[in-house]
Amino acid sequence: MLTKIKAKVQLIIAGQAKIANKIGLTPNIVSAIGAVLAFLSATAYVNGHKWLTPAVIFMLLSGYCDILDGALARLHGKETPFGGFLDSLLDRYSDAIVYAGVILGGLCSPMWGLAALIGSLLVSYSRARAEALAVKMETVGIAERAERIIILATTSIMEIFWAGALEVGIILLAILTNLTVIQRSIYAHKILKKRGKPQTRIFC
Repeated sequence: MLTKIKAKVQLIIAGQAKIANKIGLTPNIVSAIGAVLAFLSATAYVNGHKWLTPAVIFMLLSGYCDILDGALARLHGKETPFGGFLDSLLDRYSDAIVYAGVILGGLCSPMWGLAALIGSLLVSYSRARAEALAVKMETVGIAERAERIIILATTSIMEIFWAGALEVGIILLAILTNLTVIQRSIYAHKILKKRGKPQTRIFC
């Protein structure tokens, strides 16, 4: 959903990407910084309610790095196949570790936390798998990464004033992420069926 306005955000961030390039930052370095910030966010979540504010700040900064690394790569001719692979890989680690932090911090039930974690990873996997078959998945689905970060950040802040808000956010994420996987599966099936080509099975 929010991917549709990502282009506008990238226009705003273009100036910051220019500065990052001038001081010698590469997309891969920015991606790595984002992963470190996600780890710090998870560590804060593990420490419970007292650390919710820094947890959100670190998570949002990690999300910012995810936008900045892409803008830096595109605007300054630094896009590479490995860079795209590394960015995607670190994003998955970042997603997983933040959810793990919320679960280990006792801020949600383990069942719903795991459901949200699995759904989040499968949203990304479904896109990667579909795009390996040349089915474009960007904007398909209601819970892409930007939406997930916003829901988690918003309900984390609400948790400071209303105990249980983060649990509600995690339940919402568990539902929306898995619905997104279903959406993407249906969409991929529709596109591949139209092509009428046999599907190649890739085993991981």
